[in-house]
Amino acid sequence: MESKNPKSELTVMKLKPIEATPESFKEFGQVIEASPDGEKFGPTDAQLDLSKGIPRFYIMNLQNRPLKFSTITHHASVTQCLGSIGGHVWYLGIAKPSLVDSEEVKNEKGKIAVLSRSGHFYVPPAVDDVRVFRIAGPKFIKLNRGTWHAGPLFKADAMDFYNLELSNTNVSSCALKPFSL
Repeated sequence: MESKNPKSELTVMKLKPIEATPESFKEFGQVIEASPDGEKFGPTDAQLDLSKGIPRFYIMNLQNRPLKFSTITHHASVTQCLGSIGGHVWYLGIAKPSLVDSEEVKNEKGKIAVLSRSGHFYVPPAVDDVRVFRIAGPKFIKLNRGTWHAGPLFKADAMDFYNLELSNTNVSSCALKPFSL
């Protein structure tokens, strides 16, 4: 992670990726895998919240997203689904959602809530709370509302991803947190 202060030293934390499975990812969202056609809706299907706007489903072409990050973001008003086209391996930095009510000023650890530019309150995640997940094969991940994430990250020069969010997600419900030393 880099600091904006030129006199400070670069701090790098190496995180071992965790394979994304329905069990390992459940605190942050869901891992959705193939199911037989015609199967009834159930708990292994993506549990979406797209109620606060117009859904947007699109293909993102991402380039030069190496396996490192110095910021993390969340979307307060929507669940988000991401998956690589072709099932290629990719990675995602993740921290638990930390949205708080406007009346709540401190969480159980005594951290102060922050008001985002879009009007919601959150407690920034600590660097030590971030995990990295490896996503491989024909599956996608659904992030719970407010889940912090960095990525998609990958080793290739470029990859295409499908993305389901709201049409105004990156404008109205997004909070970006730089990691500072």
